[in-house]
Amino acid sequence: MNSDAESQQDITQDSVKGDGDGKGASGSGKPQRPNYTLKFTLVGHTKAISSVKFSPDGQWLASSAADKTVKIWGAYDGKFERTISGHKQGISDVAWSQDAKYLVTASDDKTLKIWEAMTGKCLKTLRGHTNYVFCCNFNPQSNLIVSGSFDESVRIWDVKTGRCIRILPAHSDPVSAVHFNRDGSLIVSSSYDGLCRIWDTASGQCLKTLVDDDNPPVSFVKFSPNGKYILTGTLDNTLKLWDYSKAKCLKTYSGHKNEKYCIFANFSVTGGKWIVSGSEDNVVYIWNLQTKEIVQKLEGHTDVVICTACHPTDNMIASGSLENDKTIKLWRSDF
Repeated sequence: MNSDAESQQDITQDSVKGDGDGKGASGSGKPQRPNYTLKFTLVGHTKAISSVKFSPDGQWLASSAADKTVKIWGAYDGKFERTISGHKQGISDVAWSQDAKYLVTASDDKTLKIWEAMTGKCLKTLRGHTNYVFCCNFNPQSNLIVSGSFDESVRIWDVKTGRCIRILPAHSDPVSAVHFNRDGSLIVSSSYDGLCRIWDTASGQCLKTLVDDDNPPVSFVKFSPNGKYILTGTLDNTLKLWDYSKAKCLKTYSGHKNEKYCIFANFSVTGGKWIVSGSEDNVVYIWNLQTKEIVQKLEGHTDVVICTACHPTDNMIASGSLENDKTIKLWRSDF
């Protein structure tokens, strides 16, 4: 399984280096466009959806919402499995451990909680943030959790003990996203202060700061699967792909609407190489990673599409929408 994942990551790596004329996509026999169609609509949350994540083994989808709950669904059949509750306020983010046994949630009640995914039992409550906790992720080894908060800090937590082992005075505005790279050695964080920062996990040192020219609020960030690039979302309707070692912007994706919400974006690498994002015009946008052209728009939601997730092995996308919709949709493509 490991070597397979690595080969996928190498493809992503090669395609970004591509020759610039889009042959990277077509020359390898890859289709120019996906054909995502709606398979399931998942109904159950009673308030706005905030985050959707496929489990690393591809079996499950976890969703979090402003209704203070997480729900688990079958990834392939959309079947409702269980509700996990215990937070006192809405949840902004949810993430899986690598073995798919555990979940971590970030809540407006200023805590994170670690849950046993299959029983819904709360194992630990992580206390220390002094304002809403907005984003969270496990490292690949799943012995650490990183969180970002409206208190402007990034915290690193020990999963076993539930203790905070490091506080990074990361930003001067709320932290919108946090993510580990593929070996867990680096953390990237983004903030409304317009900065994107890369941190050394072990020492807590800030290794690099990426700033956009007119520094709009950065609403989202994540590492590419191979760890060489960073995808950022900014509240000026723009997604950018950076080579962070050179602090250089390689690609810009636009055409969607994003000026208000922290909308998740993704690398889709199971078939063609796409960039996927929700949008404030209620649509899921898919771009060709290489050529930057919009290759598909998925319509059906009736409110802002706040979150999307790409399945680890199959050409599937999950999308979640805000208060006027409250549903999650599962989409599937042949390539």
